[in-house]
Amino acid sequence: MTFELPPIPDRDDPRWTRRDGIFVRRHEGITKWVIGDTTTVKITAAQTNGALGVLETSVPPGGGAVAHAHGREDEAFYLLSGDFEFINGDQTITAGPGDFFFVPQGNRHGFTNVGARPGNLLTFLFPGGHERFWLDNGLDPEPGQPAPTWRPENLAALVPELARHQVTLLPEPQR
Repeated sequence: MTFELPPIPDRDDPRWTRRDGIFVRRHEGITKWVIGDTTTVKITAAQTNGALGVLETSVPPGGGAVAHAHGREDEAFYLLSGDFEFINGDQTITAGPGDFFFVPQGNRHGFTNVGARPGNLLTFLFPGGHERFWLDNGLDPEPGQPAPTWRPENLAALVPELARHQVTLLPEPQR
């Protein structure tokens, strides 16, 4: 079987030499503690012309994100390690390393590390911008120390910030 290739641009076409790609090494990014998790912002909307934000998060056993929905962005999760339960609307999904979960804007979701060890995941935000929540509200980590458990007053301070980011909390009712 043969086929004809489309025309290939000349070497003086800027697509051959343009270097606009963004490379982030494994230990690069800005790390913050938020609600017991350790999150590194790997890339921001400011770096991607608004297209994307990426987070790498270490979640302790029992930690995670309460059910919520985004009003501006889609979100996707790729599990690097650990055992998690994800909320997808009114459904619970068990997930592990190598699993991927895409959440469209307006869809109720959340996650919990149900394993005995910290779990790690990548979070992709489309378009970017919501990664500012971690940068603006997280604590700077203290080397050698675990991320602190946040007190009720710390959590209460996040409610207006979440609203500013068009995030609606949708937890299960207290029994």
